Amino acid sequence: MSEVEQNDEDYTVHYHLRAPHGLINDPNGLVYFNNQYHVFFQWNPEGTTHANKTWGHAVSSDLIEWDYLRPALEPTDWFDKDGCYSGSAFEKDGKLYLFYTGNVRNVDGERESYQCLAISEDGIHFEKKGPLFDHPNNYTAHLRDPKIWQEKDGYWMILGAQTHDLKGTTIVYRSTDLLNWSFEGEFMGALSDFGYMWECPDVLKLPNKDVFVFSPQGLEAKGDLYQNIFQTGYMLGEVKAGKFIPDKENFVEMDRGFEFYAPQSFKDNNGRTIVFGWMGAMVPEVEEAVPTIKEGWIHHLTLPREIKIDGDQLLQQPVEELKELRLQSFDLLKDISQKDRIELSTPEQEMNCSWNEAPASFTWNFRNEVTVIYEAAEKRITVERTNWLTGERETRSVNLTRSLETVQLFLEDSSMEIYLNQGAEVFSLRYFNDNRTNEWQWKDENWKDHLADLSVHELKRTIQFK
Repeated sequence: MSEVEQNDEDYTVHYHLRAPHGLINDPNGLVYFNNQYHVFFQWNPEGTTHANKTWGHAVSSDLIEWDYLRPALEPTDWFDKDGCYSGSAFEKDGKLYLFYTGNVRNVDGERESYQCLAISEDGIHFEKKGPLFDHPNNYTAHLRDPKIWQEKDGYWMILGAQTHDLKGTTIVYRSTDLLNWSFEGEFMGALSDFGYMWECPDVLKLPNKDVFVFSPQGLEAKGDLYQNIFQTGYMLGEVKAGKFIPDKENFVEMDRGFEFYAPQSFKDNNGRTIVFGWMGAMVPEVEEAVPTIKEGWIHHLTLPREIKIDGDQLLQQPVEELKELRLQSFDLLKDISQKDRIELSTPEQEMNCSWNEAPASFTWNFRNEVTVIYEAAEKRITVERTNWLTGERETRSVNLTRSLETVQLFLEDSSMEIYLNQGAEVFSLRYFNDNRTNEWQWKDENWKDHLADLSVHELKRTIQFK
């Protein structure tokens, strides 16, 4: 068992979308425009702190290979001088509209926020149009992250907001031309004791069901729930006349891992609803200890996930194009019986495992760092890693609605995404360990019973920076 060779690229990621340097956070302005996928993202090109927020810009024809373009928006005007904050994109009449929040600190150091527009004819060069409307009454300056969609009766915008009594909510505006907007009140009835701010609201229009996704801040942990610094989740229901009517007041966390936050959706040219999220929401002192800071970068986005609905459950599945990442593939079904470990060829791997019948309990360990535990009787999954600041082991868990049937796992040198039961539950996490190996090990043998598929694929390194 040999340790991975250490070099100047320790902990980098090679197929997850990240910035060439500096800090990356929320995905912004996701859109398919001019025959390309456009991913904008919050970016500090000048350092690894949450300052100088610019809209970075990457484009792809296949969701695999990415080209980085000039920044789309920079904090250069009076209405966004302290940051071009998150927002969304919309195509109309062959032009690309970017809606975003301009962050300003006035002469007294107080926050001001402006909901702004920029327009492009080529998807590369953007002309800022400035603020769209005055700040609404009854809400603090914590008003941000506009998301736009279209209905038969016009265009709608939702914004994450905070009331004057410091309660999180979402407000809604309506327009007939994307330029002139009228305030239409709150998007959904209040949820009691549900955080002090709701960020990055989104509406996913799926067949026979609408999904309201938002990221509340200030939720207290409850058992397995709400264990991260901030949460992201969804509610199923119907959007009607600019109001969201939930099927039931049941907020479901979208990702059970450690860092997932601020996802955004879009529809592509094939009608798929695709989501990217941010893998970087951390307690400040933990973030400051991330080892990649010494290399001048921090954080990355999730893989693109196609969103579907199965009954009353959201499914997140890695997009089909990710199969093009595969280089060497290994079918391990026949020769797994006599082994208790597998040496992976590189850190960049995809693993697929499925069973004909419900598997027995197991404990898997990846790279001498991440442990995945399945308790069959409880249908319970636990993922464990080492906190790189404290050195202590920490866990996230969920009870599945049915026995484990499939696992699809994507592995990088400091990143992992785990999709369970065709994406009914997902765990995303970062990990950092100087003693990591390239091994997958297990303690139990009975999990191998009833295996239908066990394949491992070495993956391409598509994102590299000089």
